[in-house]
Amino acid sequence: MHSTETLFTNAKLADGTLNDLVVSAGRIAAIKPAGSGGNAATMIDIAGALLAPSFVEGHTHLDTSFYGDKWIPHKPCTKGFDVHERVALQTENMAAAAPMDERARNQLNLCISNGSLQMRSHVMVDGSVGLTSLETILKVREEYKDIIDIQLVAFPQSGILKSPGTADLMDEAIAMGADLVGGLDPLSFDRDIKGHLDVVFGIAERRGVDVDIHLHDAGTLGAMTIEEICARTTALGMQGHVAVSHAYGLGDLTPDAAKKIAALIAKSGVSIMTNAPGNHNFPPVALLRTAGVTVFSGSDNIRDSWWPFGDGDMLRRAEIIAYRSGFYTDADLSAAFDLVTSAGAKALRLEGHGIVVGAKADFVTLAAEHLPEAVVAFPKPRRVFKEGRLVAENGAVVR
Repeated sequence: MHSTETLFTNAKLADGTLNDLVVSAGRIAAIKPAGSGGNAATMIDIAGALLAPSFVEGHTHLDTSFYGDKWIPHKPCTKGFDVHERVALQTENMAAAAPMDERARNQLNLCISNGSLQMRSHVMVDGSVGLTSLETILKVREEYKDIIDIQLVAFPQSGILKSPGTADLMDEAIAMGADLVGGLDPLSFDRDIKGHLDVVFGIAERRGVDVDIHLHDAGTLGAMTIEEICARTTALGMQGHVAVSHAYGLGDLTPDAAKKIAALIAKSGVSIMTNAPGNHNFPPVALLRTAGVTVFSGSDNIRDSWWPFGDGDMLRRAEIIAYRSGFYTDADLSAAFDLVTSAGAKALRLEGHGIVVGAKADFVTLAAEHLPEAVVAFPKPRRVFKEGRLVAENGAVVR
């Protein structure tokens, strides 16, 4: 073996077999039965632990987390949940918080140490903050580029049409380095589904980028918006390039209505992100997957103004989704694992993800017999490897 190669020995794969993995130039060059991998200048013993592909943190907010900062008590909305009031409370809290770059690093270290090496973060871009949040997060992304791959979404937290100048700011955000264009509740927030989606898909088409839209609207309002997003996606030939985050309304539909819209979503190639929040109905994961829809996951907010929860552990997120979905069988639990790995990689259109020859050597060790046990136990500590290099162990990033 060449001296630049690394040999990972005694790694248990998802099929239960023990294997040696040869890693060269950051990719998996060979997978061989344990003991037959030969020798290398660098050898790392996995010692029978389960070797899983790195987790995909498919939806978070690096600019608004307070993780690692002083505890900020949650303030409830005064008259029931209201997005406008929630945003106002967030603005108030962030003004008293630690610098954004410091808080973003804290959250990244948390996610990486838990095994997430691919991330999609939404960053506020609107009339209230302009491009300042994006400028900060772009710099932090550059600092971390060697240990985590981060996609950034230009996210209009204050609406597009209701926040003057936001459409131009979102376009400028893509020019600055944001990877996707976002959106927010076109019907209930901006109250103009056509105008809102004209901006979102207009930028996406002009700039050649993907779309990821926040959609909190319930019931038929949410379903109507999804139908329109699917129609736009198909008309523009953007199948596989559009995601709808949250899509709570899919969890409100009757089984027949859900099956009907699931078929439409699958045909249009739109992905659905859910984090299965405790106080909302959420998309029927099994029904959607059966229909052929790509369903993926993310932590969403981590200890911010929206809620005090979040631990940056996508394996525990898989457990939460499985628990709330009534997933009990090994097949069901493996599906939950898929949401935070392979399905996430598909939704984010990641190249080279997985434990296969030719893939990037991005993986995490887990003290579990198999994937179903990993989902229900979400064991720690873990070792995390980026392109074959150790980047985190024992809950801390190693640089």
